[in-house]
Amino acid sequence: MGLTGFGVFFLFFGMILFFDKALLAIGNVLFVAGLAFVIGLERTFRFFFQKHKMKATGFFLGGVFVVLIGWPLIGMIFEIYGFFLLFRGFFPVVVGFIRRVPVLGSLLNLPGIRSFVDKVGESNNMV
Repeated sequence: MGLTGFGVFFLFFGMILFFDKALLAIGNVLFVAGLAFVIGLERTFRFFFQKHKMKATGFFLGGVFVVLIGWPLIGMIFEIYGFFLLFRGFFPVVVGFIRRVPVLGSLLNLPGIRSFVDKVGESNNMV
């Protein structure tokens, strides 16, 4: 969990510092390594290389590669798109959990935010 947390921290900090390629590269490596340690190498491999997730995996890992070779802005765009495609099945669970948290749940019910959160929280397969 620590590796994944540090990976997310370095990715966030790298984006705040105007897409610093060194921080983004460290964050990418730590995030992927942390994910592998949390769920195991075999399950990580199976998660990323399922037949219906190959496009998402290509964008995500391609974005990691592009960041590592030195084009951080383009790489992060690819990564974010791949991340949303990979983890879109978890978004309804996350939205449902956040809606039950006292302060955050009331924030998600504000008029402008509610329609966006409802769309993100839908459980249909967006292809």
